[in-house]
Amino acid sequence: MRFRKQELGNKNIIGKKVSEIRKSNGLKQKDFLAKLQVTGIDLSASGLSKLEGQTRFVTDKELLAIADTLNIPTDLLLGRVKKRTKRIK
Repeated sequence: MRFRKQELGNKNIIGKKVSEIRKSNGLKQKDFLAKLQVTGIDLSASGLSKLEGQTRFVTDKELLAIADTLNIPTDLLLGRVKKRTKRIK
C-alpha cells in the first residue's frame, strides 16, 4: 500500500472519506473506477487520486454516483452524519 506523500488539498470535503470507505470495503482504485463507470461516471485513476487527495473539485453528479457506488448516504460523505449504514458487496 502506498501512502500519500502530499498534504490533503482544499478543493472538496469528501475526498478523504471516499478514500477511507473505499479502502475499508477492500476496493482497489481500479475496481472502484469500474463500478463508477457503470453509473456513467468516467473518471481516470489520476482523477480519482486527485479527488481523494482533495486537489480536485467534485461535481454533484459525481457525488451522487460515489455515494451510490459505496452504498452510503451523501450526508456521510459531506460530514453531516458520523455512522455508516451498510457495507458494499
